Amino acid sequence: MPPRRATHSRTHRNPVRFSRASARAAAREWSECMSDWRGVWQISFLGNGLGEWALSLIVFLVTFTVLPIAARFISAQRRRLAVNRPARVHYAIDLAALLVERTSTVFLWGVALWLASRDLALPPRLERWLTVALVLLFWMQAALWAMTAVRFAIDVRRLRSTGPDTLLKSSMEVILFGAGLLVWGVALLLALDNLGVEIKPLLAGLGIGGIALALAVQTVLADLLASLSIALDKPFGLGDFLTIDDCQGSVEHIGVKSTRLRSISGEQIIISNGDLLKARVRNFGRLLERRALFELDVHYETPVATLAAVPRAVREIVEATPDTRFDRCHLLRCTDTALQFEVVYFVTRADYKAYADAQQSINLRILERFRVMEVSFSATAPRLVRLHPPLAPAQDAGGQQRLL
Repeated sequence: MPPRRATHSRTHRNPVRFSRASARAAAREWSECMSDWRGVWQISFLGNGLGEWALSLIVFLVTFTVLPIAARFISAQRRRLAVNRPARVHYAIDLAALLVERTSTVFLWGVALWLASRDLALPPRLERWLTVALVLLFWMQAALWAMTAVRFAIDVRRLRSTGPDTLLKSSMEVILFGAGLLVWGVALLLALDNLGVEIKPLLAGLGIGGIALALAVQTVLADLLASLSIALDKPFGLGDFLTIDDCQGSVEHIGVKSTRLRSISGEQIIISNGDLLKARVRNFGRLLERRALFELDVHYETPVATLAAVPRAVREIVEATPDTRFDRCHLLRCTDTALQFEVVYFVTRADYKAYADAQQSINLRILERFRVMEVSFSATAPRLVRLHPPLAPAQDAGGQQRLL
């Protein structure tokens, strides 16, 4: 009986020993596998382990995925608010959303690359090229943001105006041209300064070169400065009717060098901005109301009582005409041939056609009223002035006279 018990106990120990041995073997294999993976992560490439490259790749992918999604979301919200909002949000919030919307994808790619490369030890030459690229991308994006802010300020100025701001519309090209030169020039100088380039000699050279260039193209620069003066002073705008010396026309375009007018007869008149500022300009586009003056020459034989009734009659006629405002009517002069009444009234519309229609209506009614009042106009009878004596009649063969 005892030997059987011993055999029975051995048969129960063998599975336990087997399970422990297999666990040890599995643990040994796992540790060997982990040691192999650690060796793989320690593989070096360009001075960095494979694990560091993998971490940088994850940072790059996450950044380049999250930032564009956030930019698109902000842009979509701004467009939705622009359509549905009852009142305009604060200008600072709107400008910030617009700057996010105008952010370039290349700039976001550069931000992701910069964040991914912070923990990497790159070769000096590669790190130098990466720094140059990132600095240029940053200042390029800063210049784009600055130009966006300038355009936003122009749009805000246009929205705050009560009517169509033709002056701002006409000067927008000149303002954007000047702002673009300033912004991109400053961005380039700051980028070169960040890259370690000494810009003081460059500025001195640019100053000397600028003086030489200004002397060479002083006429063009004079027109450019004149266009900036027009943009800032705003003496006229698109659509205004101007009289410049012996030229008349409506403003079609205000450029960097010249201004174009469309004359009444249809041709285009091009005047340089420098000459335009030197000339005396009459701007009928700013005309709020037009003052009209005309004279009535009445015959001397008109009775005094009838002459005294003329101002009242003219006033009634003018006040009955639409878009007019009567000012005065007086017997001012007694000329050699007539008694002269001077009539002044205002047309409340700036359109010349409205003035012509009003004057025609007033003239016709004055003629009708003067016939009723038996008032005669004084007209100088035309005289025939002969430069040669009259031709004497000649007789033909039949005895009849004929003129030579």
